[in-house]
Amino acid sequence: MRFQVPQFIEVEDKIFGQLTLKQFIYLAGGGGLSFMVYVFFNNLLLSALPIVIIMGISGLLAFFRINNKPLINILEYAYKYYLGSKLYIWRKTEKPQPTTTAEAVRDASSYASLTVPKMSDSKLKDLTWSLDVQESLYAKKKK
Repeated sequence: MRFQVPQFIEVEDKIFGQLTLKQFIYLAGGGGLSFMVYVFFNNLLLSALPIVIIMGISGLLAFFRINNKPLINILEYAYKYYLGSKLYIWRKTEKPQPTTTAEAVRDASSYASLTVPKMSDSKLKDLTWSLDVQESLYAKKKK
């Protein structure tokens, strides 16, 4: 028995002309809210500014994309970021500089006896890891 595998699942279906369901809901909601503002103020001149703002926001929600993501997702991520807790793990600590040459020689000798942990089963990866560690240690000694 053969089954048809769906393709292009990232593309939303166009239901209302050239609009997807979400775009239609954003625009219809903005239109409905604009109509309610017009009925509330009962004057087109007083309600023009709020209507323009509401339709602008609904148009942005319907059509504007940042990095190929809808604006509603960006607003959701921003809301979660600003209200969520922020955990910072790494904090750089400054080591005091050695004052005498004897202390500098002792620190350099401790770097020379440093063993590099084994990262993986690949010898090539281990070699590049140890070279990177030695290079960073050499740069620290030069400073």
